[in-house]
Amino acid sequence: MLFNSLVFLVFIAVFFPLFFATRGLVRIAICLVASYVFYGWWDWRFLSLIALSTVVDYTLGLALDKEERERRRKTLLTLSIVMNLGLLAVFKYFNFFIDSFQDAISIFGITDSLVELRIILPVGISFYTFQTMSYSIDLYRRKIEVERNFLRFATYVAFFPQLVAGPIVRASHLLPQFRRDQPFVWNAFLSGLGLVLVGYFKKVVVADSLAPVVDTAFGNPEAMTALGMLIGVFFYAFQIYCDFSGYSDIAIGLARMLGYDFGLNFRTPYFSRSFSEFWQRWHISLSSWLRDYLYISLGGNRKGVAKTYRNLMLTMLLGGLWHGASWTFVFWGWLHGMYLIVQRLIGETYAKGVERAGIPAWIKDGVAMLTVFLFTCLAWVFFRSPDFATAMTVLTQIGGMENLSFAAVTNKVLVLKGFVLISVLLVGEVLALRTPMTEQVLAQPAWRVVGFAALLWAIALLGNFTGGQFIYFQF
Repeated sequence: MLFNSLVFLVFIAVFFPLFFATRGLVRIAICLVASYVFYGWWDWRFLSLIALSTVVDYTLGLALDKEERERRRKTLLTLSIVMNLGLLAVFKYFNFFIDSFQDAISIFGITDSLVELRIILPVGISFYTFQTMSYSIDLYRRKIEVERNFLRFATYVAFFPQLVAGPIVRASHLLPQFRRDQPFVWNAFLSGLGLVLVGYFKKVVVADSLAPVVDTAFGNPEAMTALGMLIGVFFYAFQIYCDFSGYSDIAIGLARMLGYDFGLNFRTPYFSRSFSEFWQRWHISLSSWLRDYLYISLGGNRKGVAKTYRNLMLTMLLGGLWHGASWTFVFWGWLHGMYLIVQRLIGETYAKGVERAGIPAWIKDGVAMLTVFLFTCLAWVFFRSPDFATAMTVLTQIGGMENLSFAAVTNKVLVLKGFVLISVLLVGEVLALRTPMTEQVLAQPAWRVVGFAALLWAIALLGNFTGGQFIYFQF
């Protein structure tokens, strides 16, 4: 079920009254049933995968809590990780590994076809897999208490606002909220509603308006002028941001309306002044997951410079592979790994040079933001391209710098509309950086009504309601 579909609005209209009319485990049961309906609307057969992950991790969690022998505790944790990653490997990466092996052996003249299965990728499997894994790992580290109520644990795994595209909410944060009834709080409901409207604006107005220009550019890059291709890449940077952060805003807003807190998942990432700051602002729930469960587990920065660089690169490579079963995603991760390593190599020297030169802070920050954004856009080329050949064609078209005239750009009306919407978005994000001022203004009922009305009119007049899926559903 898509957030931007009519059936979801009907679903919410039925769910909200039932939720607030009940208490205790009855409310939790309603959340669980609603979550399974929400997911099963796409394909009911894959409910068995969520159920399997839930039963296995719940059972292993109880065993982990009782077990005192370290060796057996490690065995139980290994079973949980192997099961979760095994499901992910089969449904998301099986054909990728087979195809990659086939390409490798073809170098030696071996062309026999290997077994290949056309497996449907279950929506959201990467998200709920990481969520259940974090529960088992935190139990093993004795950072959280075990959840003994199966109903509550099953709802934590399948809770519909964040089920299919995050954010990845950890058990330490969400399970305690399920253990008590969340009262209806009018201000929280309105705050959540405002966030939902912002999310819909980002998705159906901004992202879906940029999508046709992006699809044209990447669909036939050979026919694009240099300027047209540059616009396509630039628009994609904002399309994927508004598409994914829009989904996160809707998910976080829905949870807030129900009385639950998911935390932040995006925080104006394109205003980052370094690549490490970018990953503290972009897809925060995933980047913090990779930091806490992968990077730190590998040793982090505790075992010398060389191993720190190795750990950074491995983390980003696996982060790239998490996004999709393609070498272009792995290369995207490699690029970001290199950005972080180079930043560590030259960051201190650069900062001292800027200080000696007496460059004003606003110039230094502006140059840093622009640099991070441009190199992030370079990485987005590989993220968006279906293969390396397409990515290289995109870069060749841009690098040729031929025909930079706007007159030769196709879809001029859509392009101009896109620039206007991006400008509106950036103005809104600049205002959001002044959080206290923004909150003070929106706390006033009159301004809140004006803001909600403006968003609703913008969504109604400018939105694209063709039901386009969110980009991160494929991950």
